[in-house]
Amino acid sequence: MSDKSHFQWIQPRDPGSINWYGLWTLYKKEVQRFFKIFLQTIAAPIATTILFMAIFTLALGNLRPDINGVPFVEFLAPGLIMMSILQQAFNHTSSSLLIAKIQGNIVDILMPPISAVEMNIAISMGGVTRGVVVALASLPCIHFLFVDLSIVNLWAIVFFAISGSLLLSLLGIITGIWSEKFDHLGTITNFIIVPLSFLSGTFYSVDRMPGFARVLIDYNPFYYIIDGFRYGFIGVSDSSVIFGVYFITILNILLWVLNFYLFKKGWRLKT
Repeated sequence: MSDKSHFQWIQPRDPGSINWYGLWTLYKKEVQRFFKIFLQTIAAPIATTILFMAIFTLALGNLRPDINGVPFVEFLAPGLIMMSILQQAFNHTSSSLLIAKIQGNIVDILMPPISAVEMNIAISMGGVTRGVVVALASLPCIHFLFVDLSIVNLWAIVFFAISGSLLLSLLGIITGIWSEKFDHLGTITNFIIVPLSFLSGTFYSVDRMPGFARVLIDYNPFYYIIDGFRYGFIGVSDSSVIFGVYFITILNILLWVLNFYLFKKGWRLKT
């Protein structure tokens, strides 16, 4: 058989409507990226959570009254774990895109036959995975060192851990696409992410907040995520858990559509 007739049998691979191999490869790259710097991405947030728990336990201990009928330490632990999950999911996607843009290797993502849908899924799932890994590693540390955490509503723990991680991953993608230097990323982190985290009821019941502050908290998605996650452990919540489910789901859908549009247009990625 001649070389010409041989090559007539070779057809380009059709990846189908979704390039599953490309999606998996990009997702695996994102996961390997944070596992390679394990001490920074996994160990550091766990250590921070343990440090917060130690400080509050030693400084306050039994001095704080129960919150919603739950001991303060037991109330605090799920909130700290969830706050760490959210921050790590955001840090992953935002830094991943920003570093790729600064180093100039963003073309490694843009040039392969990977669609905007596949990029959106792979990168956001990388952030979700990092958040879930931090949660799975933090829970036994908190359980054995400080407080005996019990599971009351498993569905709430799973839903708010994954949907919360997804929400912050999607926000991180928007931030990473928008940012052109680390100062931009630091601005979003310090003036939006951190304040929303500390005004989410992690350290207190929002019922203690004055009226004007309560209005701000009612529109804070971090509040519903942390409150719903805590509900999974203690069975008590400050807000409507079902409303939180709908609210976070709608936000995730809106952010996912926005991210798809940004990837599709290549805004601040192809210039």
